[in-house]
Amino acid sequence: MTVRFDASLVRRLRHRSALLTPAQMGRADAAAMALGHAGPDLMEAAGRAVARAVMREMGRTTVLVLAGPGNNGGDGYVAARLLAEQGWPVGIAALAHPRPNTDAALAATRWTGPMRPFTPAEASRAGLVIDAVFGAGLSRPVDGPVADTLRAARRVVAIDVPSGLDGATGKPMGYAPQADMTVTFFRLKPGHLLLPGRALCGRIELADIGIPDAVLDAIAPTAFANLPGLWHLPVLRPDGHKYSRGHATVIGGAHMTGAARLAAEASRRAGAGMVTIAARGSATVYRAGEPGLIVTEDPVGTLLSDPRRAVWVCGPGLGPADAATIFPALAASGRLVVGDADVFSAFAGQPDALRGAAVLTPHEGEFARVFGSPSDRLEAARAAAARTGAVVLLKGADTVIAAPDGRTAVNLSAPPWLATAGAGDVLAGIIGGLLAQGMPAWEAASAGAYLHGAAAQAAGPGMIAEDLLPALVRVVSESTNHATDTAAPL
Repeated sequence: MTVRFDASLVRRLRHRSALLTPAQMGRADAAAMALGHAGPDLMEAAGRAVARAVMREMGRTTVLVLAGPGNNGGDGYVAARLLAEQGWPVGIAALAHPRPNTDAALAATRWTGPMRPFTPAEASRAGLVIDAVFGAGLSRPVDGPVADTLRAARRVVAIDVPSGLDGATGKPMGYAPQADMTVTFFRLKPGHLLLPGRALCGRIELADIGIPDAVLDAIAPTAFANLPGLWHLPVLRPDGHKYSRGHATVIGGAHMTGAARLAAEASRRAGAGMVTIAARGSATVYRAGEPGLIVTEDPVGTLLSDPRRAVWVCGPGLGPADAATIFPALAASGRLVVGDADVFSAFAGQPDALRGAAVLTPHEGEFARVFGSPSDRLEAARAAAARTGAVVLLKGADTVIAAPDGRTAVNLSAPPWLATAGAGDVLAGIIGGLLAQGMPAWEAASAGAYLHGAAAQAAGPGMIAEDLLPALVRVVSESTNHATDTAAPL
């Protein structure tokens, strides 16, 4: 399955970062109706949004709407009627009639066009199938004739989510079709952004259907798309100096020296006023690097006596043996520690040993080594954060950032070419640099993931980890998110 990277999605979601579970979206619908927004009006607006997206993004062709018996099907009836009014050749295949006295039943009475059989043969004949069978709150797998009919479609536009996709987790329940486009309403759900859901949705269109933003106050969502409005980069003071911008220390391993060098350089370019590599063994190779980098061979215990060394990055290229002794000392010191890479090998199967870190940055394999395989990435990261007391950044194409208080964010900015050796070391360094400047841990991890992906976009396909460093300078300098909830680099 190919993830279709959509660089414009961050921009199109601006000021709409909250992610709602299917249950929370049901509460939003109910709250909107309690405020006087009638259910039929919301359904009409939803169907209109689907019809407009189809007319804008898809070439005119024959359309078959596969309609389920619930509200998702009702949206499909509205979309079919409006497309037909614009001269599109449209038919509806109903899995079952809408339940009597529902908004969907009312929408169905307004459809006067042709009804088709709900069969694979019918779906295969259409130039475009609109999937209005089941929405995001489906509780049973899609299989049998429904799956066969969806599978036969050549092109699919899904309403809410592709049928069979769990809106909370992004996991298919039975069969879920590959959509060319998914049109959803008010706010995205986690399943739109978590893999494989993000890939199955195709291009994601988020439509305003009249639900007021005020309904979010009672829902109090805790999951978000990682947009710049969630955090603000450090504000540089006119009277600032290198010490006021913070001091980050990166533990440098004796053998895989490149990892610590990447992390240290990323901390510097993310804005830390001073960055030191604390070398294990010979420091010669580190001193041959960038001239602005401070290198020391002093023991960690000696360095911890300096209170200005508030932030430490531990793990990149360090080796499990050194990580097993150094990380506990750092965690016990009360300093802000970013734990990465070999820290997770050192404490495999020992999640409680990671308590005391500020931020942990495992990829999925490292996460599984410590916490077990994450079948639901959002909930797994949230549980790991609660257990360790650290912000957990679970890396991947759908990176999740979870705070101990339950807040989570799903990152959108990372292009597929960011998957290259050394990129994780750069990310750990960026987060360390932001922590050194005083950003809270969840905000620093979220901003770090966003800037990391934005730098990869700026570097372009074919980049290597070293290319992220100059690109990061451009991304940070072009950001207007230092003091206001305004656009950032993308």
